[in-house]
Amino acid sequence: MTNDFRLDPDAPHHMVALIRHAKSDWSSATEDRERPLSKRGRRQATESGQWLRENFTALDLAIVSPAVRAQDTWDLINAELRWPVEEESLDSAYTFDGHDLLEIIQDLDDAVAHVAIVGHNPAIEDLITILTDDQARMPTSAVAIISIRGEWESAGSGNGRLLSAGRPADLVD
Repeated sequence: MTNDFRLDPDAPHHMVALIRHAKSDWSSATEDRERPLSKRGRRQATESGQWLRENFTALDLAIVSPAVRAQDTWDLINAELRWPVEEESLDSAYTFDGHDLLEIIQDLDDAVAHVAIVGHNPAIEDLITILTDDQARMPTSAVAIISIRGEWESAGSGNGRLLSAGRPADLVD
């Protein structure tokens, strides 16, 4: 997991934590949206929550895909945080297209400074590239921290900086 939290102190910033849902359980024949987390996924999500608690200042809002595996990932992460976080489940976050997630970010109120998005690949990896022009591999339960310079509506115009990306569970495996 890489970390680079240095920011330009003179520039206004918003922060987004992009979180890919944890490992899901493919052993049961359920619809995609209904697939639960595996035992390994539950452990991964908890470790991602612990990492966020130790390395991130706060979250104002979590936007979560309505898929069960994304909801369960967020619930386990949120249980590890030391601050209250408003949660919003959006149907539009159940997507595999990074541009759909970009629209969610661009529509955020600028009073929301720190947001988490819990979703799916390839949308999460695509969004990292759209926001930062960088690429990051996002396996299940990976977290990417991105600083956005300026207003949310300007996100995606080359004003994002990838500060950290990786899977916290790999740090303890």
